[in-house]
Amino acid sequence: PGWHGTTILSVRKDGKVCLIGDGQVTMGSHVVKPNARKVRRITHSGEDIICGFAGSTADCFTLLERFERHLEETSGQLTRA
Repeated sequence: PGWHGTTILSVRKDGKVCLIGDGQVTMGSHVVKPNARKVRRITHSGEDIICGFAGSTADCFTLLERFERHLEETSGQLTRA
């Protein structure tokens, strides 16, 4: 069996977080976009939030947009958003 997957990695240590992604979008074994931004920063009310996505790109961007909208509706309350 062949390997299948994508890379998003998050590490939290001493109150700091590092989030990285591989930046490659594939369809099967074909690279369709070599420079995707899988890690994004959202700034709301002076707070920085980082998020990473993997898998179906369209679905993830839809969820990200909904998350940003909920974040605005809840005045930046991350848990409620």
